[in-house]
Parts: sequence; C-alpha cells; structure tokens
Amino acid sequence: MTSQIIDGKKVAKLTRDQIREDVENWVSQGNRAPFLQVLQIGTDPASSTYIRAKTRACADVGIETGTKHLPDTMSAKDLKHEIHKINTDDSVDGILVQLPLPSHLSSHDVIESIDYRKDVDGFHPMNVGRLAVDQPTFKSCTPAGILELFKHYSIQVKSKHAVVVGASNIVGSPMAIMLSRENSSGKATTTICHKYTKDITRHTIDADILIVAAGQPGLIKAEMVKEGVVIIDVGINRVADETTEKGYKLVGDCDFEGLREKASWITPVPGGVGPMTVAMLMKNTLLAAKKSIYPD
Repeated sequence: MTSQIIDGKKVAKLTRDQIREDVENWVSQGNRAPFLQVLQIGTDPASSTYIRAKTRACADVGIETGTKHLPDTMSAKDLKHEIHKINTDDSVDGILVQLPLPSHLSSHDVIESIDYRKDVDGFHPMNVGRLAVDQPTFKSCTPAGILELFKHYSIQVKSKHAVVVGASNIVGSPMAIMLSRENSSGKATTTICHKYTKDITRHTIDADILIVAAGQPGLIKAEMVKEGVVIIDVGINRVADETTEKGYKLVGDCDFEGLREKASWITPVPGGVGPMTVAMLMKNTLLAAKKSIYPD
C-alpha cells in the first residue's frame, strides 16, 4: 500500500476561494471589510515569518489587517492596556497575539485579556469551554483545519479510534474534544498521549486515525502504526541539511517515507496542515465580522 496524500495546499485554496466570495458578498451588502489586528511582542524571526504569511493570506481574500510591533520589554500591565484599547475598538473584528511571548509574559493571562468575541485564534477559555460543551464558538484553527481536510477527502471519523499525540492547548486538547463530540464531525473514540505516556506504541498501533503534534522530528515510525491508518502530521521542525541552500529542511513529527507504505492517507510537511490553519484563521475573522458566533 502506498498512501494517498492529503493536499492541504489544495484544500486551503478552495477554502480561501469560498471565504473571498463570502467577503465580497458581505462588503457588497454595505458592510465594511473584516479587520484583523495582529500584535507582535518582540522581533522573533519565526513569528515575523508567520505574521507575513497570515497577513498576505488575509489580503488575498479581502480581509484587512494591521500589525502592531511592541517591544519585548513591555510589561504585562502595558500589554493588557494595549489589548483593552483594541477590545473596545469597533473597527477591529479579530485580535491575534502572535505566540510565543517573551518569557516574562504569561500567555494564559494575555489570551484571557482578549475579548472572547474577537478571539479568532480560538484560545480564550470562553471559546474552549463552549467547544467542550458543543456550543457555537471560534474553534482553534489547526484542529478546525484538520476536520476540514477529513470532510474534503471523505475520511470517516465516526466510530473510529483517534489517537492524538501531544496535549497542547492549541492543538492536541481541542483536537481531542472536537473528535469526541457527538456532532457531524466527531463521534470518534479518542485517546490523548503525551510525553508522560508509558509505551506510546501500545496506543498508536491501535489508531485508525493518528494526529501527531508533539514537536519532535521523526517521533512516529512505521512499526508504531497499523496498516491503513490515517496520519495527520502537525509537527513542523527544522533539521540541519547541508544539501539545501538554507542549511536546513522542514520535517514533521512522523517518518513520512517509512509511513507512506502503511498509511491509507498521510499529510506531507510542509503543505499539509499548515495552509489549513491559516485558512481557518480567515474563516474565524469573517465569522467575527458577521457576529455569527456572538450576535450583539
């Protein structure tokens, strides 16, 4: 068996095309274009790259953006004051604080200071709580993008055993919640593994669907999965590679070449989950502009 490739770039393009059409319709009805305010604290190069990709993608679908660059010496109090000003600005629909933050700032506190009605990342406790009880909410972008991939490729989730490796608040935990809910995109039996899990293979070998977001290159190998498994690799890791111009290459958390012979479906890295994460951010920003989740 050779895996079929889950093409995140293709599905993200289709998603963005639909969002562009929706934005055009929204604006043609006399509404202003959706607006996303990005905050970057410090000058982390990776964060700058991610922000450029997100703002370019927004421009492509007609969503306007602004980026505020704040010093990495900023106090928690001053940052919260800055966020409060944006919370009360009616011209801003969505707020994105680019993570990670400088070490002296608590991401929990900063996320909680964002108005949950503008939390287009889906990280605020209000939105995570509503997700857990299956209420309309801004869904965390990466897990939401993965469900879109399943939908596009008609990959069955209901009654399957889904194993999530990684228990972060951004990917692993919300992914497990979404897969286990009794709605049209869920109804899976779900297991979460993490760095304290003993004998991880005992769980991964039983997975019908394996979602890996551990930040560890090559963690999942062919002998750890069964024939026909669906593999979603969320990891994006830089590893040294002198044969490339940049001196490194991007790889996932899974041994792609080894797993291709066993998996029924697999995401590449890059070009799998990443483009969908950005597309879901745009979808959430449009929902925020329309007040679809939280009407006035």
